[in-house]
Amino acid sequence: MIAPRRRVAVERIMGTAISVHVVGDVGADAFDHAVSACFDELRRVDGVFSPYRDDSDILRIARGELAMTDASPWVAEVARECARAEAETRGLFTAMWSGVFDPTGYVKGWSVERAARAHLAPLIESPGAVAAGINAGGDMQLFTAARSDRTWNVAIVDPGDPSRVIATVPVRDGAVATSGGAERGAHIVDPRTGVAVAGAGSATVVSASLAHADVWATAAVVAGFDDLGWISRAGRASGLIVDGCGRVRRWVDGVEISVGDGAVLDPAAR
Repeated sequence: MIAPRRRVAVERIMGTAISVHVVGDVGADAFDHAVSACFDELRRVDGVFSPYRDDSDILRIARGELAMTDASPWVAEVARECARAEAETRGLFTAMWSGVFDPTGYVKGWSVERAARAHLAPLIESPGAVAAGINAGGDMQLFTAARSDRTWNVAIVDPGDPSRVIATVPVRDGAVATSGGAERGAHIVDPRTGVAVAGAGSATVVSASLAHADVWATAAVVAGFDDLGWISRAGRASGLIVDGCGRVRRWVDGVEISVGDGAVLDPAAR
């Protein structure tokens, strides 16, 4: 049996490699249009929220040069979602960790999901399409045509040994987000202490929404390996946490489970 065709496009946006993957018989014009629209939207988001561009709305707000009400409407939307996330995580996630509004930890997941749903999800309605997805530095929003039996199998690697796969996540329609310091060092700050987190090696969350998964992956890292008291508040989601010694804890829909090495982690998203 011949494997369906796979088209891939990659751009570097928001300081990371973002790749679009489309599986199946999708016309070149449709693919190019969807990819261009997706990447263009992410560049516009970066122009509003980048912490590295002096002219971004976020830095202008921080400097007192721009009122939030005069900024892009995206800013108010993200501020509302960050406030909700802070309440749901009980402070494990916040956009105010530095004392000023900094939604950097939320924007990537939110914007990638938003662009994917607007520009990539419609592609799977094409008669020959099988699946479409986007990967932003390891955080993914994935779609599969209802008529297809294809599954995205996402490998989760050991943060202490990137050559070792510790779990496989089967996803048809959903999102996978991973947070931790394996690649960027201890960059996640515990907002309760103001100190960079050094506990969990990584946390991966599987959910229907990348914005939701990203928030709870960050919250998991902040809570640390020994604290799973928050999982009942994470809603319909699954995940795993790996500490610096390679120990693994897995949970599904608010309940911790015990599985062996090389396990399949059933996602909440179907």
